[in-house]
Amino acid sequence: MFTLAHLSDPHLGPLPRANMRELSGKRAIGFINWHRRRKTFHRGDILDEILHDLKDHKPDHIAVTGDLVNLALPGEFAPALQWLRRVGEPKDVTVVPGNHDLYVRTATHDPHTHWGEYMLCDAGGHFPFVRRRGPVALIGLSSAIPTPPFMATGKVGALQLDRLATLLAQLAGEKTFRVVLIHHPPMRSRGDRFKRLIDSAALRAVLAEHGAELVLHGHDHVHSVKFLDSANGKIPIVGVPSASARGGEASDPAGYHLYKIGGAPGAWRCEAITRGFRRGLDGIGEIAKRMLV
Repeated sequence: MFTLAHLSDPHLGPLPRANMRELSGKRAIGFINWHRRRKTFHRGDILDEILHDLKDHKPDHIAVTGDLVNLALPGEFAPALQWLRRVGEPKDVTVVPGNHDLYVRTATHDPHTHWGEYMLCDAGGHFPFVRRRGPVALIGLSSAIPTPPFMATGKVGALQLDRLATLLAQLAGEKTFRVVLIHHPPMRSRGDRFKRLIDSAALRAVLAEHGAELVLHGHDHVHSVKFLDSANGKIPIVGVPSASARGGEASDPAGYHLYKIGGAPGAWRCEAITRGFRRGLDGIGEIAKRMLV
């Protein structure tokens, strides 16, 4: 039995000091939003409890699907690396970036510069990457792109999609349990067009043709399970809330998932265990359990 943990969207605070040049344009709006609302929504004490509970379950590997930082300020990336080291060593933790990690064009290379070891393909190179751990092949996609103010859309792009198709076919031949990691959901649980994955239909087409055993994402800040029909059966597409969230009307309190993966090719088994806070933040516990595969 292989245990994979999944958490997302920690939105690590507090914001570092920044000069006026760094806070121009989109960052200025984000800075105001952080201090008016988001800094009380994303809490470090909640994230610490989530991480402590996750570590108590001793997963074999941990996936983090983006939005480690908030405005992609130069001073946010090194503290985020320190947090990742608390989560685990690069061999034990896999990261894909979110839209907040590439909030502006000047930050395009910062996630790789600081967190590259957590996003590195076993064979070298970057997105889409493959990391084999036990029976599992983790396939990391980047949907993070800089966007204009008030936008949080993502895009995978034709090059990644072409490579993904090749990898999924190859890994099926190797009889691995294929887990695709992405920040933006391929199937939206909300209708906000300003936060969508622009080429989600193209991504779903690749998944439907070549199959995958599991797709994990963040971005929406809610627990969600959807299924995509494919040539090899239904693919579970699962989202988690922000790992630091106190929760609200449109989002769930902080939580994470554990996936118990067993069986063999053609007869895989995957049980999803949802752990986290309930409304009112009355302590962490098991919220749900279901067989996905």
